[in-house]
This record gives sequence, structure tokens and C-alpha cells, in this order.
Amino acid sequence: MTMNHATDYPKLDAWIDAHFDDEVRFLQALVQVPTDTPPGNNAPHAERTAELLQGFGYTAEKHAVPAQEVQDYGLQSITNLIVRRRFADGGPTIALNAHGDVVPPGEGWTHDPYGGEVVDGKLYARAAAVSKSDFASYTFALRALEALGAPLRGAVELHFTYDEEFGGELGPGWLLKKGLTRPDFLLAAGFSYQVITAHNGCLQMEVTVHGKMAHAAIPDTGIDALQGAVAILNALYEQNARYRSVLSKVPGIQHPYLNVGRIEGGTNTNVVPGKVVLKLDRRMIPEENPEVVEADVRRVIAEAAATVPGIRVEIRRLLRADSWKPDHRSAPLVQALQRHGEAVFGEPIPTSGTPLYTDVRLYGAAGVPAAIYGAGPRTVLESNAKRADEHLVLEDLRRATKVVARTLRDLLR
Repeated sequence: MTMNHATDYPKLDAWIDAHFDDEVRFLQALVQVPTDTPPGNNAPHAERTAELLQGFGYTAEKHAVPAQEVQDYGLQSITNLIVRRRFADGGPTIALNAHGDVVPPGEGWTHDPYGGEVVDGKLYARAAAVSKSDFASYTFALRALEALGAPLRGAVELHFTYDEEFGGELGPGWLLKKGLTRPDFLLAAGFSYQVITAHNGCLQMEVTVHGKMAHAAIPDTGIDALQGAVAILNALYEQNARYRSVLSKVPGIQHPYLNVGRIEGGTNTNVVPGKVVLKLDRRMIPEENPEVVEADVRRVIAEAAATVPGIRVEIRRLLRADSWKPDHRSAPLVQALQRHGEAVFGEPIPTSGTPLYTDVRLYGAAGVPAAIYGAGPRTVLESNAKRADEHLVLEDLRRATKVVARTLRDLLR
């Protein structure tokens, strides 16, 4: 590292400080356009983002996913954006990915969920923390880098996508499948106090338990689907207790677990239920094989159903998001983030896994070394992400933008 290279860091920091009000206004404009998913009408947000980027001199390629594909998926519209900035030959292409889609606000807000109101140094809005904040941090890190005017090698791509909540297949998955991008490194939206290098997978299934309806006065003429469902639930919960002894070696990830999140069934109080539907979510640690996990869950359900005569079960996979495993090739990216994170935040920035699943697994599956880092608090809980009064501490946004800009400077030297 040459001396003049080290002197670039204060220049990057100074540019970000000087333009921080603009960065906050950019984020406010982004949260003012709703991207509630469902219903998932997210093309308007992409249009607005492209317009705002144009104001910075950036042309965003608009990659609209065909309407039929989006509708079949249960959403309304998706346009993914790519901004490409090329420097001299001979360096890596680094993609920065943040997602614009987000769960609906829900009840209990004390601030306008689409207001972007700033109170006591915090910006309140749905998606303020996850992950429109990183539309801002990544865009302004790139702007700071370009304002430096230093000789750089390689390229930066901004990937702003709109399908994280439904699994990413029509977001990054679509861009990768269509061959629209093939970066050497990927940095994805995250929080400021740790670099995430692995995450859990997720299997979601719908289990339909069929019995036979009957009048409650003559129950023997029916087959109680709810009784079948209870047997299945008990077996699944027993299995969940066993998972506690299956430990992951990845810090931040403990063990697999299973959650039954939704149950519906029956027709009336005086009718033996003929059909019950369960929806379950099985989190998979990076060490597990998804095929084996799915086969095992199916086995547990089938064996439990077999203990209740006359019960028939249908099992449908709703989602399989594979885990993202640690990849030693991401070391240059991870180490730069940790080094600058410590310098800017004044404390060590550890690496960790996370029990969440994200779009990053799709880049990982395409062979791209990746890390998760961005603007936000120490934990998902602190940000109120997916809860009322989601917010972002603006000082975290300012500092994370500096960390990302410095990291890009290192990798593109």
C-alpha cells in the first residue's frame, strides 16, 4: 500500500461528509415510494430510483422481468436495475446489491411509514434499514470513489433488485440466469457492525391433511383430518427438539429449527374436519444437505400420518433457498471491510454467519465470492426491520458509506 493510497481515505471521508445531506435526501426519496411485497408492484420504485441516479450522472439499465413470470410468482411488477461504472482494465468487477422490496408496514407506527422523517438522528420509514439504506450507502460510496479522481482498475456495478422477500429468483437470480452480470466480488446489503460471510437455508412446505367430513353427532362416519394434523404436528415438534443437538461450526449460527407458521382447516364447529392445511418453515444450517433435509421432513410427516387410519397427506414445496457457505475467496473483500470498519467505527468488526437467508446465496451458487455489509445497527431487532417504526441511525449510514468507499478503493487499486 503506497502512502498516497492511504491519503485517499481522508479524502473519501471528507467527500462523504460534505455530501451527506444529499445522501439522506436520496434515501428519503427512496422510502417515499412504497414497495410493499405483497402486493409487489415494484417497477414504479425502480423508475424513480433510475431517475434519481440520472441526477448523479448514472444511467441505470432497466431489466424488466416479463409480466407473466412476475404474476405466476404472485407479484405484480419487477424491474431490476444495473448501473455499470468501468475504470482501467486489469482489475476486478465488484457488484453491490441491495433490494428494494419489503414487507408491508403493518400496525402500530408512530411515524409515517413512507415519510422518511428524521428525529433525533434517526430516519424512520419502512425499508429505512432493510435495505433502501444501502441503495444510498452504495451509490454514495461509488460517487465518492469517482470524485477522488484516483487511477482505478476494474469496475463497479450497482444491482438494485426487487425480489428478496419472495426468495430472489426474479431479482439477482434473474440477472445471473440471463447472463447480465458476472462480477468477481459481490457486496450485499447488511448492517454496520459485522461482516456476514454465511447464512442459513430455508425450506418452506405446505402440508394438506385430508380426512372425511361428517356431522359431529355421528363422528364415526367421518375421518378427522385435525386428528391427523395433530399427530403430524407432534412428530414435527419432537423432531424440532432433536435439531438442538445438530450444531453449526459457523459463528452466529446455532442449529437447525422448524416453525409451523400457519394452520387452517375445518368448516364449522359441528362438523368433523375433512381438511387441514399446515405451512412450515425449516431453517437449514450451512453444513446440511437440502435434499436430505427435505426427504427427512417428508418422512416424518408420512410416518406420523400413517398412525391415523384413513388420513391422506399431500406435501408441496413452497420455497427452497439453499444456505450460503463460507468461501475463502472472499477474503480480500471481507478483510478490507473489517480493516476500514474498525478504523471508521473505532471497534473491531467481526465476521459472522446469520440465521436469516438472503439473495446472496444466488451469487454464491453462481460462483461469486461475497460478503454482507452495509448501513444499520448491531441487530435486526434494533432496527425494527419488519416491525413498526423501522429506522436507521444516520451516523451508521454515514460511517458505513465511508467503509464501503474505502473498501472499493482498496480492491480497485
